[in-house]
Amino acid sequence: MNAKEYLSQALWLDQMIESKLEQLETLRGLSMKVTSSFRDDKVTGGNNEKSRMESTIVKVIELEEEINADFNRLIDLKKTIQDTINKMEDINYQLLLEMRYINGKNWEDIAQQLNYNNRTVFKVHGKALKQFERVNTSGQ
Repeated sequence: MNAKEYLSQALWLDQMIESKLEQLETLRGLSMKVTSSFRDDKVTGGNNEKSRMESTIVKVIELEEEINADFNRLIDLKKTIQDTINKMEDINYQLLLEMRYINGKNWEDIAQQLNYNNRTVFKVHGKALKQFERVNTSGQ
């Protein structure tokens, strides 16, 4: 795995968590509908309504546990990445990599904050990746 792939793991994991949080909101919304229909059908509802509600609640809980595990993995991964970035010599490279891979900023924001044009930000990024790879392989 090269430096960019390694660093990008945090971005992908962060996006996965965001997707799961959206799924969780949808499930919670469904659970509220199931709960309200269960309450409305007290007389005619039976075990089927209760079973649907329980099933939805179990799915919500399982997804919450999965998201928490992903959060823990993301925190550990970002800590490991940050530790390696901190070993780099060039502070500009450190800052660029932190902004991109730890904070998840897009290239336009990074270029603006560092007062670079788009071409320069990619050039500096390439150099930063090379230095990161040297530091990361020497530390293993």
